[in-house]
Amino acid sequence: MADEAPGPRGERIAKFLSRAGVASRRDAEAMIAAGRVRLNGEALTHPAAFVRPGDAVLVDGAPVAAPERTRLFRYHKPEGLVTTHKDPEGRPTVFASLPPGLPRVVSVGRLDLTSEGLLLLTNDGGLARQLELPQTGWMRRYRVRVHGGVPQAALTRLAEGMVVEGVRYGPVEAAIDSVQRSNTWLSVSLREGKNREIRRLMQALGLPVTRLIRVAYGPFQLGHLPRGAVEEVPGKILREQLPSPGK
Repeated sequence: MADEAPGPRGERIAKFLSRAGVASRRDAEAMIAAGRVRLNGEALTHPAAFVRPGDAVLVDGAPVAAPERTRLFRYHKPEGLVTTHKDPEGRPTVFASLPPGLPRVVSVGRLDLTSEGLLLLTNDGGLARQLELPQTGWMRRYRVRVHGGVPQAALTRLAEGMVVEGVRYGPVEAAIDSVQRSNTWLSVSLREGKNREIRRLMQALGLPVTRLIRVAYGPFQLGHLPRGAVEEVPGKILREQLPSPGK
């Protein structure tokens, strides 16, 4: 979806697996290197192979269907789930908790164990990669509850960008929504979304996060989607919002 159409030689195997929702392109290349992928009966040893219409692709012995049309879903992630297909610590995962009937999907970015709210899911790994890039320019919006009062100086530091433990974070928009006893609710917006960015920035400001809810990712909103529910983005809206909506 985010890439060029397959050429006359076909489509590179890692891209094919990514679009089919098997794994990200990088993870697909690792699967190939581990000997887990077969093309027309032959075990692949490198990702330079091409898939043509009618070719048989197997991963761990299971056939992989040709990629479907690009689909995008809104999911209201509850807290207590990790955004991964398998967790080495045995914690419950997003993908094991999804309602039945969905195609195999990957997430657009992540929400950590204790975060909740909007998580976009897609069957197109190329689209997921595109939407995660800061260059896409999509704003991620959150409601964040922190312990304690929030001085204006803290909001100013966030707006200017910060360096925390050697990591530089870009400007973050933050505004006070409400104050409830010893807690403050903030509206927070950012474009980059480094790992645990909001929690690390707030902790550095002496404002530990006690709740974090993503309410929007680019033009897509959490809205009133019930916790744990999934809703597909209609194809018309997908075509309107994305630069290259695919097939």
